Amino acid sequence: MSKFRKLMTAGGLAATLALVAVMGTVASSGASSHREALQISQDPVADNTDTYAFVSPDKPDTVTLVGNWIPLEEPAGGPNFHQFGDDVLYTLNVDNDGDAVDDIVWEFRFSTRVLNRNTFLYNTGPISSLNDPDFNIRQSYSVAKVQNGRRQVIGSGLRVPPANIGPRSTPNYAQLASAAIANLSDGSKVFAGPRDDPFFVDLGSAFDLLGLRPFNAAHAIPLPQDKGHDGVSGYNTHSIVLQVPIKNLTKDKKALTGADDPDATIGVYAASWRRQVRVLSKDGGDQLHTGRWVQVSRLGMPLVNEVVIPLGKKDRFNASQPADDAQFGKFVLDPEPARLIPVLYPGVNVPPAPRGDIATIFLTGIPGLNQPKNVVPSEMIRLNMGIPPSANPSPLGVLGGDLAGFPNGRRLADDSTDVEIRALAGATPLTPDFNVAPNNKLGDGVNTNDTPFLSQFPYVGTPHQGYASDPHYVRGSTTTP
Repeated sequence: MSKFRKLMTAGGLAATLALVAVMGTVASSGASSHREALQISQDPVADNTDTYAFVSPDKPDTVTLVGNWIPLEEPAGGPNFHQFGDDVLYTLNVDNDGDAVDDIVWEFRFSTRVLNRNTFLYNTGPISSLNDPDFNIRQSYSVAKVQNGRRQVIGSGLRVPPANIGPRSTPNYAQLASAAIANLSDGSKVFAGPRDDPFFVDLGSAFDLLGLRPFNAAHAIPLPQDKGHDGVSGYNTHSIVLQVPIKNLTKDKKALTGADDPDATIGVYAASWRRQVRVLSKDGGDQLHTGRWVQVSRLGMPLVNEVVIPLGKKDRFNASQPADDAQFGKFVLDPEPARLIPVLYPGVNVPPAPRGDIATIFLTGIPGLNQPKNVVPSEMIRLNMGIPPSANPSPLGVLGGDLAGFPNGRRLADDSTDVEIRALAGATPLTPDFNVAPNNKLGDGVNTNDTPFLSQFPYVGTPHQGYASDPHYVRGSTTTP
């Protein structure tokens, strides 16, 4: 029996669930990388808010990578609606041999064109197609692939769909978005543009002293019990979605033989880069950007930089490379959120620090599930591409017995917040004394996204419409009071 199959035995599954605890010890509830560091909070177009990686449910011979940028976009935010930055280099990064060094990097560069500069309007009439002359402010982009030291442009002149403005301006928005899907010369498929923010979490309670509304009565400062309020509900983001054949991601460039294939696991993260120098024109003209590219945002596993890395190290984390993550190890061994739980919830006891075993597993992946051979510890989403999509996905992923879900990769519907809160409290078989109520019942009360995900590429839901904008409480939302 393979190590992977042994995980499904009683003892093996218990060990697997315990290993998932590492993902909770490095995070508490909160929006994944939404304004997570001091410098990047002032630079939203470069702020990487979430990263996802999963085997495509309708095309299991491919993997879909999703990088989201620009936090908490107000859908009605005209007349200059949110868009990608022309001065930002966006990347999706893959390590396919576990050494914490990028093996494949996709680079995305955007360019904005204004057709009519004598109007304040984003669109001068209904937008019926991506080439409609009424589509006044439009973006296009190029994609380059860097592999084995070689950089190759694999797509150019690709179109970004407009903002979802309203029934008069964008009456057939789904059609516009679908028209923006493109095929790249390396066999991948790509989409870049506005989408619903797929993350769901009670931001308001999380940052009010780690409050969990369903457990308000147990908090050190009690409040009336309430259900969760999705703080990201009703907001949009900008997504780059890339679907890649699995054989193009493996180290040997061959199809996998199964979950035990030594090339089955990849590490994934997204990043943003800016030029070192920006020169402003005194007459308000175009800015000049020059110098070397500098990384300003980075995100693999959700919530790490936001709530585990302290304020004095957050910007350094954003500028660092995964191979240098040992410098942040002490914050994982004794995470601040773990110390806060018993203070804020006097009836909840958690495992004591140091959490050496958890730190090791967090940085390397779960043995027998998504840990590469000879892995170098680093903070990435680790995905075993040989595990097929689940026929009955659990939003709790591995913690819910679904090995195709978080933290084996991260699917859009995975409730990473609840997984991490419960694991943070020690509600795993590895620490049986803590795997009891209320620890194993903790959650923020927000269990699903406010809008449905798509069943096919690009999977991320249709962005909220500006005309009907009602952030937080969208009509039909499962979290509407």
